[in-house]
Amino acid sequence: MTQSRATILGILALLFWSSTVAFSRSLAETLGTLTASSCIFLLGGALACVARIVSTQGFRRFSFPPRAYLVGCGFLFVVYMVSLYVAIGFASDRQQVLEVALINYLWPTLTLVFAIPILKKKARVWLVFGVFLGFVGVFLATFSGESFSWRTFGENMAVNYLPYVFAFVAAVSWALYSNLSRLWGGQTESGGVPLFLLLSGLVFVSLRVFTPEDTRLTFRSMLELVYMMIFPTALGYVFWDEAMRKGRIILVASLSYLTPLLSAIIATLYLGVKAGWSLWVGCLLVVAGAAVCKLSVNEDL
Repeated sequence: MTQSRATILGILALLFWSSTVAFSRSLAETLGTLTASSCIFLLGGALACVARIVSTQGFRRFSFPPRAYLVGCGFLFVVYMVSLYVAIGFASDRQQVLEVALINYLWPTLTLVFAIPILKKKARVWLVFGVFLGFVGVFLATFSGESFSWRTFGENMAVNYLPYVFAFVAAVSWALYSNLSRLWGGQTESGGVPLFLLLSGLVFVSLRVFTPEDTRLTFRSMLELVYMMIFPTALGYVFWDEAMRKGRIILVASLSYLTPLLSAIIATLYLGVKAGWSLWVGCLLVVAGAAVCKLSVNEDL
């Protein structure tokens, strides 16, 4: 696969992912967080595995990536998926969903930050300012249009802080995955995403066995499930893995700074949430922070 084609696939993955927050929250409200996630990743993983086998003309030409990539990146992949979907599904309301989604979208900034020690990139001092902007944006988004006060911040955290924690874990784990997949799997012909998707599905099934959920299957939820299975999951993560291993990682990672804004727009429209001024300002600060980080990192790959 050429570098240009891999880069385009990465951009498509970003577009698909922009709808993940809205659709996954809607599914969590009807099917349940763990039930919906189990279906998405088991079915999406199976679809991706079948596509991989067909594209390699059967098992004989199927090559497995290096062990470090399979184990290390596989672990980070599962941690990201569980953290993200638990954060979205267990949020108190749809307003908090927008907030935890914005925390998750710190990963473009963190991807560029982690590229320095992992991929030996060189950065300018502006990087510190970019990271600062991103974190200020996330901090501001938690106020939901209210006036700033430490008391308000404490109250927001006290009500339901776990989704925020899981969202931050998701951001860190995906930023690490994006860099390490290039370091450990950049020279392989095929990535391990289909297997990672299946493994994520199995983890969700294991969690679902011990967690009772109310499930209401509707025609709308069936359509949402099919969409999530095919585009943001089976195609989105395979495309991203190709981009990280063979594309222009700095270019794709820098373009991903637009994802928080696009995701917030889709979520507010699809979920019918009225976002406060602080969330929109916070979103713009996250975008600006990622843009500054991009400019501070040398694009030599």
